[in-house]
Amino acid sequence: MAQEKPVFDYHEETQGEKLARKSKESPFMVIGIAGLAAAVGYGAYSYKNRGAMSTSVFLMQFRVVAQGVAVGALTAGMAYTLYNNHFNKPSKQDAISDILKSNEH
Repeated sequence: MAQEKPVFDYHEETQGEKLARKSKESPFMVIGIAGLAAAVGYGAYSYKNRGAMSTSVFLMQFRVVAQGVAVGALTAGMAYTLYNNHFNKPSKQDAISDILKSNEH
């Protein structure tokens, strides 16, 4: 007698559902994407109105600013994670009650 294969409830995620799930898991990702879009827009605008500055000097200055923003975003994300993991812990009683609720059928 052959064993029946288990049935998995597999759901293909749309791009919108994936973005919503990821934004709940890490809210700084959405902030980073918005910052990237703003930086690209500002860079394009500044490049068009750079005046007599050479392209290589402009791109070098813009690279330094972009690296500073990236380091700042990483630092903010690490601080947020540190706070959630070490200072914003639920009490042991809350954790136990959550486990018991999830095990109820």
